[in-house]
Amino acid sequence: MFTLQRIERFEQEIKKSRFLAVCAPVTDEAAAKEFVTGHSDPTASHNCWAFRIGQTYRFNDDGEPSGTAGKPILQAIDGQSLDSVAVVVTRWFGGTLLGSGGLMRAYGGTAAMCFRAAEKTELIETVGAVIACDFADLALIKARLPGVGATLTAESFTDTGAELTVRIEKAGCGAAVATIADLSRGRATVRLDD
Repeated sequence: MFTLQRIERFEQEIKKSRFLAVCAPVTDEAAAKEFVTGHSDPTASHNCWAFRIGQTYRFNDDGEPSGTAGKPILQAIDGQSLDSVAVVVTRWFGGTLLGSGGLMRAYGGTAAMCFRAAEKTELIETVGAVIACDFADLALIKARLPGVGATLTAESFTDTGAELTVRIEKAGCGAAVATIADLSRGRATVRLDD
């Protein structure tokens, strides 16, 4: 699965109607709804949209015939193996009716072209963890975190050492825990989030 690195735009004209797709990475449903609201144009004929965040997805035809806009946009998201993304496809009607098939191709195609132009990042599933270690092991453990697929997100100090809050790549979690134990000769502990 992939997500987008930043907001991307794509515009095209189809039979005198102008279509503008704006897509972006989103972290949760609230952010997706905020993006849709922020990128909908009240002067346009229609602002159709879709988003997917894991198993959660929504789409809207915004007055177009049912199933001709939102669903093809969602299919464009799924067709490019994207997750944690939202897209709004805005249409300014140009006077020519496109028919159901034409609308589906126009909305889905405009979204798909926007996604194709966007820079993507692979989504890597991670697990949260807290590493408790002595001062003597701190520098070595911090230096080796990137090598074991872990990213430091917070750090706090105790009387004898530190607690490092990290995100560890789920696929290599067991190996990362073993490496941290080896580096500290068993003194460091790793507590994984549930």
